[in-house]
Amino acid sequence: MKLISATTLIAVLSIASLGRGYAEKSANSQYSKAELHKLIREAHTADQYSALEKYFRAQEVTYQQHAQAERAGWERRSQNVTSISAKYPRPADSSRNRYEYFIYEAGKMNQQASHYETLAAGVQ
Repeated sequence: MKLISATTLIAVLSIASLGRGYAEKSANSQYSKAELHKLIREAHTADQYSALEKYFRAQEVTYQQHAQAERAGWERRSQNVTSISAKYPRPADSSRNRYEYFIYEAGKMNQQASHYETLAAGVQ
């Protein structure tokens, strides 16, 4: 069995991660705040509305993934029962608040995506 040197392994992993990052960037266009506002202002064709719908759907999925991670943290931290004199906010409360925030944001992204989906369908 032939062993790969550490530097070769690091180089291969770096190239693989760069390629994956490029593919994710092109598939899931991340816009800056200014680019997003400009796109929203100037959108008037079905393709532009579809691009916005895809962006907001991707954001919704991201928020849902964050929410599920926080839900797991909330459940794990809820197992650790502390005394009455514990300081507020408890770690479980913080996890619950973050979970609720991510669920709220996912709902907003869903509304935005649905709005642009409707606009794209109406333009065609």
